Amino acid sequence: MSHGTDRRAIPQRSTRWATKSADILAAAKLTPNQISIGSVLFAAVGAAALVWSAHTDHESGRVALLVVAAVCIPLRLLLNMLDGMLAVEKGMSSPVGDIYNELPDRISDVLFLGAAGLATAGLVTAGRVDIGVVLGFLAATLAVLTAYIRSLGVALGTGNFFDGPLAKPHRMWVLMVGTLAAIAEVWLPWTPGWALFCTLGLIALGSLFTCMRRLRRISAVLRSRARDLPS
Repeated sequence: MSHGTDRRAIPQRSTRWATKSADILAAAKLTPNQISIGSVLFAAVGAAALVWSAHTDHESGRVALLVVAAVCIPLRLLLNMLDGMLAVEKGMSSPVGDIYNELPDRISDVLFLGAAGLATAGLVTAGRVDIGVVLGFLAATLAVLTAYIRSLGVALGTGNFFDGPLAKPHRMWVLMVGTLAAIAEVWLPWTPGWALFCTLGLIALGSLFTCMRRLRRISAVLRSRARDLPS
């Protein structure tokens, strides 16, 4: 029975541009923890742009704000990768590095997904309940839960399981595609917001399956360990 890995597999880590970027950040005396905080700042800017995009009457303004949000998503992921490279490859880890590695990610998930839900406010309602807003925060909750289950596996000694279908990078790429699709809504014959609404539904469903898959794998390791114990 396989255990989880210690680190998320990111092929881009081995590329020349990633190594050069890490070298530049290290030369600038930036710490992995500072870079982790920077990822939250990009998430905050992207989240603000998403919410603001739903409250502007100018098509060009909405497009510009959605472009800002779409750009902030991969920048958040880039900093998430580079902070780990500085901590591991450059030997710049700190005693509180694990906190900075996890907590900013959870804050960023909530900011992006919650803001995407707020950007659909008023699109679909059931009585006084705004379905889009609820869907956004449901997606955010499930995103945080996927990370909690992974951390639970570590605490139980089964290792880190980074399984999808919608682990953190996958969630963010799906959200970026949905945000880019929302740009096209400016010229399409329906009320803007449906692209983000459907994207959030996909993320919520995929995150739920991710939680279930990780729980199954953790449970399988624990059961295998119990069977191997001497009677």
